[in-house]
Amino acid sequence: MKDTFALITGASSGIGLEISKSLAKRNHNLVLTSRRGSVLEEEAKKLRNTFGVKVDFFPCDLTDEKAPQALYDFCNKKGYVVNLLVNNAGYAIPTSFDQTSMIEEEKFIRVLGISVIALCKLFIIDMLKRNQGRIMIVSSVAAFAPPSSIQALYGPIKTFMNRFSEGLNRNYNHLGITSTAVCPGYTITNFHTASGVQKEMDSVPKFMKKAAPRVAEEAVEATLKGKKVCVPTKTFKIIVFLLKVIPHFFFSMVSAVLAPGRYEKK
Repeated sequence: MKDTFALITGASSGIGLEISKSLAKRNHNLVLTSRRGSVLEEEAKKLRNTFGVKVDFFPCDLTDEKAPQALYDFCNKKGYVVNLLVNNAGYAIPTSFDQTSMIEEEKFIRVLGISVIALCKLFIIDMLKRNQGRIMIVSSVAAFAPPSSIQALYGPIKTFMNRFSEGLNRNYNHLGITSTAVCPGYTITNFHTASGVQKEMDSVPKFMKKAAPRVAEEAVEATLKGKKVCVPTKTFKIIVFLLKVIPHFFFSMVSAVLAPGRYEKK
């Protein structure tokens, strides 16, 4: 029988890298992918040496519409049976909607949305043949929050991803395939610096900033158990509950303290 692998997008740093470590610790073989080939190569070597699992990597840019097929073909050619697909790649656009080009918006939607759909569509066919598979879609607490005054498309795309994950469960859960929408809140990674929104992150209260390894552990545990939704940490479980039950106008009154710069009018 061929070895099974977990495929992780956006695996060179942040939550994606911590998910890779969490899975390797559980003896999962890995295929890592992100744009940064040299970083992937180094991290793959560290994971192999630390955990003794098989780790391969494939650099690709998910803004390229051909990338999902290329990634699937790489795994297929190598004979890697992907039984766990982790859709983690993502970033944020720091400029306001009216100042962002349509090309940039399309790239953003492709990475956070279209590439996720494409990868699921490709790998789920093989999962169906085996009647077994796990899918993780790294979403965000932003999926539950009111519209933001910055990153106009980020929350809506994450909401869409949650519904997409829900649809996968509706159609394939009875066939042995589960999809878990992981919705972290503010997580300490290089995401905010790389996306140009570090100033907003610096303004967030310390108690709302969570460590990436902790978020990754909860995400992996939930996915392996086949849970439909995972909101890591008790803090954000409470926040998501409140977002669901309190009126949005009340939330806007306290947002200046909890998420400075995110909901104020520009």
